[in-house]
Amino acid sequence: MLLQLFLSFLQIGLFSIGGGYAAIPLIQSQTVDVHGWLTASQFMDLATIAEMTPGPIAVNGATFVGLKIAGLPGAVTATFGCILPSLIIVSLLAYIYRRYSALPMLQSVLASLRPAVVALIAAAGLNMLLQVAFGERQLIALENAQWAGIALFAAAFLALRKWKANPILTMVLCGAGGLALGLLGLF
Repeated sequence: MLLQLFLSFLQIGLFSIGGGYAAIPLIQSQTVDVHGWLTASQFMDLATIAEMTPGPIAVNGATFVGLKIAGLPGAVTATFGCILPSLIIVSLLAYIYRRYSALPMLQSVLASLRPAVVALIAAAGLNMLLQVAFGERQLIALENAQWAGIALFAAAFLALRKWKANPILTMVLCGAGGLALGLLGLF
């Protein structure tokens, strides 16, 4: 199990170019689809907690999944697997960048990675939106829509984008709103 955790999060660490948000679809694929360690609902909870806690989302996610699957040794193993590629790659890139930063070819490579990172982040956001709006079935039909979740999403989106609200306060208010709606049986 520890070897599986290490190899899964090694892949995530190796292929999540662009940071934590870009890693979310990869973490979901490994933990939900490939290994079945988490349900889609548990993954959404994990992504929420990983975002709220200090530190990179991918590392927090690795730690949480490892802890759930194999306790403290699993948390250490998954976290180390997640950060090992970054340690190696960043060390190599820092050396190369310091040595060859003036080359136009290096600047072209960096510019070409940007669209892929944006696509990964957009895919993660869309997956999360579909999960909130339509639940685990993700059958997109009005009768399956979870209107309370959609309303909370829209309110949070507007607060963050239009009024530049504090993200932490927005998350706390959405959590409180979700709890209140859940207690009222609306969510």
